[in-house]
Amino acid sequence: MAEVTAALVKDLRAKTGAGMMDCKKALAENGGDIEQAIDWLRKKGLSAAAKKADRVAAEGLVAVAAEGGKAAVVEVNSETDFVARNPAFQSFVANVAKVAMGVGADMDAIAAATYPGSEKSVKDELTNLIATIGENMSLRRAAVLEVQPGVVASYMHSAAAPGLGRIGVLVALESEAPAEVLEALGKQIAMHIAATNPASLDVSSLDQSLIARERDVLTEQARASGKPDNIIEKMIEGRIRKFYEEVVLLEQVFIIDGETKVGKAVEAAAKAAGKPIKVMGFVRFGLGDGIEKEQSDFAAEVAAQAGR
Repeated sequence: MAEVTAALVKDLRAKTGAGMMDCKKALAENGGDIEQAIDWLRKKGLSAAAKKADRVAAEGLVAVAAEGGKAAVVEVNSETDFVARNPAFQSFVANVAKVAMGVGADMDAIAAATYPGSEKSVKDELTNLIATIGENMSLRRAAVLEVQPGVVASYMHSAAAPGLGRIGVLVALESEAPAEVLEALGKQIAMHIAATNPASLDVSSLDQSLIARERDVLTEQARASGKPDNIIEKMIEGRIRKFYEEVVLLEQVFIIDGETKVGKAVEAAAKAAGKPIKVMGFVRFGLGDGIEKEQSDFAAEVAAQAGR
């Protein structure tokens, strides 16, 4: 039996791209025989997974899982949108959303949790999936909303399968109104959020730095008009109100009717139901939001390979 040396582990890692500890275990399990260790890693779904880890994963799927007063939304990324149509990937992302329902939004807790229907962790299942499909994938983010009493409604835009798509939205409505009333209203608001991507729920929760930056821009624009200071102040306040109507959910015009503000639509629904309804919060995950995608120059790549 060959000795499992550091050099042997390094060689196996270079050949397979598997993790160092996995390589060490593979060699130990196979008497130091590197070829048998390679096969062992392949059978375990570990070979080549690590080699893909530095590739940008900006595609993939968003998933939602909801039950009554609680719901979760997660984003799992892949390198190409082709993978989003893979049934194994779809099943994995849907299961990650279910895991988040149980353990919460902390990504480390999700990664360490037991993957449904197996004894492996979510992280290990992802490693196997990477090796099987052949693309880098990553658990990017998760969010969980819960209300009591009430409903957390969900909506999936550009759905690839039930509960899976490119834009996932959760809306938490606190109320003792009938669940079917809250679900219907919540879905309409979620559809509105998917389309408008508001920055905050209400004016008080809007980022103050965002308001200050907008006020600075509007002040400079108003001063360029040459009007007196008292007129300029009124102009700025009017434009700030208009800004709120653009970025604050409850101040936006509801896309469902194109006339009523979202806040007023909620009040009308509450009056019709005979019970107060309060929007407690929302979450919107757009696939790949904020990820800087690699821009490749195919002609340059071909030229480089040709030695030009």
